[in-house]
Amino acid sequence: MKIPVDPPKLNEIMEQDAPSLLQWLATGASQPDLKGEYIHWDTLRHKTPPEGLTSRTWWASIKFARLGLKRPLPLRDKYGVPFSVSVTDSLQKSLHYIDREAAGAIQGMERSGGQGRFLIRSLIEESMTSSQLEGAATTRVVAKEMLSTGRQPRDQSERMIYNNHVTMKVIRERGKRAFTVDEILELHAMLTAGTLESEDDCGKLRTAEDNVLIFDRSTDRVLHTPPPAIEVRDRLQALCDFANGKDEEPFVHPVIKAIAIHFQLGYDHPFCDGNGRTARVLFYWAMMNAGYWLTEYLSISSVLKKSPGKYMRAYLYAEHDDADMTYFIAQQLDVILESIAALHAYIIRKNEQDRRARRVLREAQVAGIELNHRQRALLANAIRDPDRAYTVATHQAAHQISYPTALSDLTALTEAGLLERHRVGRAHEFVAVPAMAMLLQ
Repeated sequence: MKIPVDPPKLNEIMEQDAPSLLQWLATGASQPDLKGEYIHWDTLRHKTPPEGLTSRTWWASIKFARLGLKRPLPLRDKYGVPFSVSVTDSLQKSLHYIDREAAGAIQGMERSGGQGRFLIRSLIEESMTSSQLEGAATTRVVAKEMLSTGRQPRDQSERMIYNNHVTMKVIRERGKRAFTVDEILELHAMLTAGTLESEDDCGKLRTAEDNVLIFDRSTDRVLHTPPPAIEVRDRLQALCDFANGKDEEPFVHPVIKAIAIHFQLGYDHPFCDGNGRTARVLFYWAMMNAGYWLTEYLSISSVLKKSPGKYMRAYLYAEHDDADMTYFIAQQLDVILESIAALHAYIIRKNEQDRRARRVLREAQVAGIELNHRQRALLANAIRDPDRAYTVATHQAAHQISYPTALSDLTALTEAGLLERHRVGRAHEFVAVPAMAMLLQ
């Protein structure tokens, strides 16, 4: 990845091109973004400017429009310059949609077996993809099997995913509470246990001896040098103060605040490793603190994983344009919107799969075997709750049958390829095979 070209300075443009620029500004045609995109000079310089403008004066007109919307944040770059955000009409539209979607009921969720089913799915998805962004190399099937069965991780990649899953559950279970430096250190320790070169770095801030730089993995080019280690604890405390602030002037929208927390943790890089994972966990924490309940059903990392270059580029654009965090905020709002759309699509798809599967369950035979009423009831329940585990004892108790009969029911479904058997301690558990609903269509 290349370092973005720094934009020309406004005062230099005014000195050289003031007449044409002022004439253009007088028309009122200046906009802070370009067709909804909060564009950086590095991209704009390759585009054809409007008639009567050069690329430089076009950029200046955009910057003047942004200055009218600019609001400083109580977070600073490594030179002490406050980061800022310009809330454009495009950003306002995205924020309004998130406000509406994150507070209301999700249509179709209850028909598909309730919120628990989708919560488990989102926790697994976010845990897996967030870790993959940091280098974990485990397949979706293996990751889901480990997390849904409770199996202990077998290697470092599985440990990263397992840790992320546990930490996300802790964030959810602890509920709304203030940010503290100590708890951020605790969460980092949970996320990184058993995954770092030195276990001593888990839950510990970097020191001057730790030469932490952010590289482009493909070229070894240094993309970002974080603030000095001596400042890290104070900067982390400032981040907590910002997260816990109420009735700020000027007002900072809660979603923008959550994204800004994500940005600042990544920018400051207070840890030797695991900063990205920690930043995304803090984003979820801030969103849930603000009452955006839908957030726990979303996986932002699954979207980021599709285009990791956009994620890093948004950081660089902010750093290479007067500490303007709007680039990162705009990119993350797009990620949230895509995550919401993916959740809606998933619910619709699962509802359709469930409807078809239930229709098949009403037929005489499924997967080549004659189902009894107990097996049909178990499969119907497994469609609603695909991550639930069954044992011979629970099946026996649910239907008041003998142990051999219960074992026969579960064994037949396993041999038909509808259930999987896993040994847990001295007992066996049976879980639905992945995409069982699709097999029953």
